[in-house]
Amino acid sequence: MGGTDYVIRVSDALTDVDSGTWDALLATQPHPTPFMRHAYLAALEQSGSATATTGWDARVITVHQGDTLCAACVVYLKDHSYGEYVFDWAWANAYQQHGLAYYPKAVIAVPFTPVPGSRLLAVDASARAALLRAVQAWCESVKVSSAHMLFAADADMRSASNAAWMARHTVQFHWHNTAAGYADFDHFLQSMTQEKRKKIKQERRKVAESGVTFRHCQGQDICATDWEFFYRCYAQTYREHGNPPYLTPDFFRRMAQTMPENWLMFVAERNGTAIASSLIAVSSPGNPGADTNQPSSKVAYGRYWGAIENVSALHFEACYYQPIQWCIAQGFTRFEGGAQGEHKMARALLPVKTSSAHWLAHPAFAQAVERFLAQEGDGIAQYLDALDARSPLKASPQR
Repeated sequence: MGGTDYVIRVSDALTDVDSGTWDALLATQPHPTPFMRHAYLAALEQSGSATATTGWDARVITVHQGDTLCAACVVYLKDHSYGEYVFDWAWANAYQQHGLAYYPKAVIAVPFTPVPGSRLLAVDASARAALLRAVQAWCESVKVSSAHMLFAADADMRSASNAAWMARHTVQFHWHNTAAGYADFDHFLQSMTQEKRKKIKQERRKVAESGVTFRHCQGQDICATDWEFFYRCYAQTYREHGNPPYLTPDFFRRMAQTMPENWLMFVAERNGTAIASSLIAVSSPGNPGADTNQPSSKVAYGRYWGAIENVSALHFEACYYQPIQWCIAQGFTRFEGGAQGEHKMARALLPVKTSSAHWLAHPAFAQAVERFLAQEGDGIAQYLDALDARSPLKASPQR
């Protein structure tokens, strides 16, 4: 497909792109996730969670040939760096110290969602390259300091590299099922070293001896009362850490209405009363956001949790052990634990390198950041080697 007759459009509303057309394009991507679905991105804006008021001012950039949508992405103009999970505060401070404005900047990402996946939705490499050129041209026209594509898929990173964007790497921790599939949770535990296996058993026993039991519900079976209780837990946990929750109650109401098949909830109860809840996103063949290029791929994503009572080890049970046990029972291939958290490794979530790409308009700062990223990249490689040497598994699988 040639690029000479592409038509570029920039809109300030995701609703200008048909949801079915957007999702059909997403389904063809190398690394689709539910978080790039039209309904998910629209809910972030329509619920008041990610808007210009909260510092996420969206633009939709599309590439067309005739009536055919060839490529698309959402770019956010931002006046802060919250909710990104790839930290550039030091870059912003350096700009300020030199009397330059770092904000607004442009971000290609899913707000508040550090899940790796396709960011530049495109029918092929040519269209993807055209989209990235359009993004950079738009950034130059509105005079932002920089553009940042976060938690990007390999195909996106290749396009970014070809466009001379700089690569940056971070580390997340993901659980992987065996090729044959664990028979049950005990079978999974047998793959771990004795020390780690013993620790997990002790933590699970603490929760059980506290009188806590779990139930889970998925999709349409998550009732309104469950969603309301979950939000109470979620908001309280944020406030206990001194921050207001990023997501509004209306966002989760919209998830229940428009994307129920992509959600799984665990509720912890004691003496018949709910005391904690965790919310997991799921992507599997047959539901939107699944990887159609890998029909056997079934992935769960740890997203949110909260508790209204303190119980020792309850967080680990709700956020790791219950989801992993469910993944094994359902034949899921991967459980992604979210951003950061080296403690996850003791629960058999192993280190995985994630990538982002960055463009800075100021040549001198771009050179300085490039030198910094080279040093940081060496440190990340050494960190991954050190983590591999501390594998909780009896035999470390290849990454």
